[in-house]
Amino acid sequence: MLTNYFSTSKLINIKTLLIVITIFVFTNFSEALCIKTESANIRLCPSTSYKKAWTVGKYMPLVKVGLSLDRNWYAVKDVDGDVNWVHRSLVSDQIKCGVVKAKKVNVRGGPSTKYSKLGFVEKYYSFKVIKIQGNWVKFQDQWGDSGWIHKSYLWIP
Repeated sequence: MLTNYFSTSKLINIKTLLIVITIFVFTNFSEALCIKTESANIRLCPSTSYKKAWTVGKYMPLVKVGLSLDRNWYAVKDVDGDVNWVHRSLVSDQIKCGVVKAKKVNVRGGPSTKYSKLGFVEKYYSFKVIKIQGNWVKFQDQWGDSGWIHKSYLWIP
């Protein structure tokens, strides 16, 4: 005798799962976000009870790739391509920001190598984008310092 493997409750669960997958696949979560607080803990899972993946500073850019069931946590991708979680209260989609992805880069006084070097910054230095001119980005960091960096050394989602 053949038994019905898919009972009514299993069919309901499968339908629910398919609806969730459909919403996840066909909803565009990809959205550029920026840390708006002085620092923020990026978590392994969507809760403060989970371990920190890392702590980032103001203006660290992230890309939203998902949403927790309670809608309070965003799954975010960082400059290294890692996906972790951040609380929605710590980010903004109203600020354009970027981060240095190279080991060490020069900061210039203008948008060209003809301008003098003001100093250098290292990998994971984050900032607010003020202006983009050709392949150069004018930035301002959380302490008010500004300058220009060539776009090829940056990740700006």
